[in-house]
Amino acid sequence: MKNKPFSKLIHGTLICLFALILSTAVFAQGRGHGGGVGGGRGVGGGSAGGPPSIGVDRGLGNASERSDGRSDRGVGTASDKSKGRSDAGLDRARTASSNLRRADEDLADHPGVPRALHMSANSLRSGFQAALATNPNLKFGQYVAATRLAQNLGSRFPNITRNAILAGLASGRSIGQTLHDLGLSDHEASDAKKRADSEIKQARKQ
Repeated sequence: MKNKPFSKLIHGTLICLFALILSTAVFAQGRGHGGGVGGGRGVGGGSAGGPPSIGVDRGLGNASERSDGRSDRGVGTASDKSKGRSDAGLDRARTASSNLRRADEDLADHPGVPRALHMSANSLRSGFQAALATNPNLKFGQYVAATRLAQNLGSRFPNITRNAILAGLASGRSIGQTLHDLGLSDHEASDAKKRADSEIKQARKQ
């Protein structure tokens, strides 16, 4: 009987301690659930009115961080690698456009040239424009000369065509070298060039 008051005291202390632990756990759980809505945070953990914390930009940022910047360097390297090709393509397009513009001026100043070639100005221009797609450095005078040479020589040398001469020019050969490559002797090639140049020069005076 003497231990009964002491037992009640211990029992009461344990109940108070249990109640304190229980209330602390409930309070902590309430803060955890309340932070998503009452704290003004939207879906995905982002702040109200701002961008979500999970998205394309955040994903790229995380990828960069996880890869220690390797993903950023990869994008930059791809851009650098393609830049050379795109720059070269732009240069070719500018050169072809410049040569075509000069051809238009030449045709306007010398309308006798297409007549001497038995072609219309539009047909001569369109043929030159098509040739520029393969060789943007081709000059209009070279195209006219190739056309005239093919007309003068084609009946005796069937392999000497305008396209064959243009192919030689595109590979870096001169007209004389190309004619030699196509079977003419040095003397024949020289005579053929002189004749074509004289005829074209005469046509420019008309």
